[in-house]
Amino acid sequence: MTAPPTDTAPLPRPWFSDDATALAEAIARGECSAVQALERTLADVAAIDSSLNAVCLLAPEVGFAQARAIDAELAACRSDAERQALRRKRPFLGVPLLLKDVGPAVAHRSLPSRMGSRLFPQGMPWPVDGALTERYVAAGFVPFGRSTSPEMGMSATTEAVAYGGPTRNPWNRAHSSGGSSGGAAAATASGMVTIAHANDGAGSIRIPASACGLIGLKPSRGLMPSGPLVGEGWGGLTTDHVLARSVRDCARVLDAGAGADPGAPYAAPPHPQSFEAALAEPPPRLRIAIVNRFYEGDPVHPEVAAAVAAFAAQLQALGHEVEELPQQALPFTTRDVLHPAMLAVATGTALFLEQLQAQRGRAIGRDEVEPVVWSAWQTAKQLPASAYLDAVNSFHRLGRQMAALHERYALLLTPTLAEPPPPLGRYTMDREDFIDYRLGPQGLWRYSPFCPLANATGAPAISLPAGRSVSGLPIGAMLSGALGEDALLLRVAGEWEAAGGGSVTRPVA
Repeated sequence: MTAPPTDTAPLPRPWFSDDATALAEAIARGECSAVQALERTLADVAAIDSSLNAVCLLAPEVGFAQARAIDAELAACRSDAERQALRRKRPFLGVPLLLKDVGPAVAHRSLPSRMGSRLFPQGMPWPVDGALTERYVAAGFVPFGRSTSPEMGMSATTEAVAYGGPTRNPWNRAHSSGGSSGGAAAATASGMVTIAHANDGAGSIRIPASACGLIGLKPSRGLMPSGPLVGEGWGGLTTDHVLARSVRDCARVLDAGAGADPGAPYAAPPHPQSFEAALAEPPPRLRIAIVNRFYEGDPVHPEVAAAVAAFAAQLQALGHEVEELPQQALPFTTRDVLHPAMLAVATGTALFLEQLQAQRGRAIGRDEVEPVVWSAWQTAKQLPASAYLDAVNSFHRLGRQMAALHERYALLLTPTLAEPPPPLGRYTMDREDFIDYRLGPQGLWRYSPFCPLANATGAPAISLPAGRSVSGLPIGAMLSGALGEDALLLRVAGEWEAAGGGSVTRPVA
């Protein structure tokens, strides 16, 4: 927006600097009301977001109605014991929440979505609330707006034309906050909110978590609800969760949201009754494989490699065995992962646009969407009908290959991203060739080669803030596990956090 492109000056200090769990506890104790929490959050958005462009919709009246209902529930409690019982029933009692501007799982009838697109200048209305929205509200969250995303969620940076400018990284406003959940990350890292909803189809939770120094878990396929409007997105690549400041928040929100909704096409393997409770039990000593380079063998950015090596040393100090994989140990290349994933993205985008075109009764013009989106649509039109199922079969093949790896190693450690957050403008969606944008010599795969693997296989993966670059930008390390091992990832992350990991100071005054 109007912030100087090299602005690294601290942002205004937010009213609440702890995590979402701490805020819910403060509201339950009566230190502030839910209405006051929302009022102060809106004041922070007003003070901070002009520098970041992370919030694309505010609906205070929607949030205040929910906040007043929560305050009424608290007022009806006759004792501290009753207040704490309500707190257990609604673990995020009164916590303001931004929902991402893309994704049917968080459909909300009072919060339309623009999808990062000029196609929806007034927002696309939702006919029902998503199952995940309902679970978040039941957990006590107070949805009050939406966070920015690239158009259709199709980029690893959030620079949508529809929002009038890029979403900026709070650590350095000249750099990307990641994508596609870049607005959620910028809002959480800056302190405007304590936590934010996000979703992930090729790294869209973990990329911004790495770029903004946050914790980002992509849950196992089938663990989170997608309905009732869809059964899956992008051939099973996509799932939803949050961007968080603490492992306990990450686990607690998973407890609030996890579980297949009625009619789901598949469900994840059995999981603990409580992910948060699982954090109390330290993980066993694990054998962990590390790949601290591109799959093809060429090096990642040296500052990233150093941060991931330091992270590996921290795991070893906790008693885990970290073993470097030989270059040929993974039987696939980055293109083997990304090419079928991009075909699924292209066909999913084409389906959405063609349905929209039929609904509105007139053609979508090339000038109504960004060039990458238009090219993805045209790419899908040229594919044979078998291409989609061939892509899905590729995901299954990768899943089998990774399952074999996890018979030898409990977890795989890689960088989250191959380099620190790039300058704004490097990966804008004004390119004319969708495949080249992702897979060309200067394509996004050189920035994010690692994240899409877990989307393809359905496995869980978590990005943790491993360090900072020489210029002060966050760097993430990523752990992935076998399908259904979400709790194990959280236990390792919690152990690491308790030992002093993740103490990345937020960029505020």
